[in-house]
Amino acid sequence: MPAPRTASPAAAPQRPARALLADAPLYERVAERLRERILAHSLAPGSWIDEQALTAELGISRTPLREALKVLAAEGLVTMKLRRGAYVTEVSERDLAEVFHLLSLLESDAAAVVARDASDPQIAELAALHQQLEDTVSDRDAFFAANERFHMRLLEISGNRWRNQMVADLRRVMKLYRHHSLFKQGRLEASLKEHRRIMAALKARNAPLVQQLMQQHLARGKEAAARPQSV
Repeated sequence: MPAPRTASPAAAPQRPARALLADAPLYERVAERLRERILAHSLAPGSWIDEQALTAELGISRTPLREALKVLAAEGLVTMKLRRGAYVTEVSERDLAEVFHLLSLLESDAAAVVARDASDPQIAELAALHQQLEDTVSDRDAFFAANERFHMRLLEISGNRWRNQMVADLRRVMKLYRHHSLFKQGRLEASLKEHRRIMAALKARNAPLVQQLMQQHLARGKEAAARPQSV
């Protein structure tokens, strides 16, 4: 008879992200500033990063800026070009297809682990995150943020930090794509329906089904991203 599931030990209180960032080395703080701009598309995909202008704006030397650019290059957000400098990575349709393929493998595996091993309180936590999707379906930006929280929390519960890091990096690259799939006409509502089925399979502790549903969810996201924007 399987042992009863118990809640995970309470996590230690965490300091606010801003406080942690304030204690970080200068190059990490610079990397975070640039990362925010890149993901918000205020530094657009394919654009050249003007190091001289940034050092003047931020009041720093070239050294921490270049270290920050190395960090972002390792994450796939910046591309370094020999004798031409740094550019915001531009994601092609092929790049996007490859990213979705890897996300499908990694996140479907994580979903199966969660269905099998998560505690009841953890499943309840995912259900609460899913409810945020239900509550924000009329606001695409809020829905996008809630969707991100659901997927990343599911990964955290699955408990494989290497997989979590890979998915976090892949999802950053996915955000560089000019036409995010959730913003396509009808995709947001379809995504919500897929999430409902995933959540039902998680509650039923059906690992094979939730793995299959997550694969389908990401495959349909890839298809939507590849379609032209509806007018």
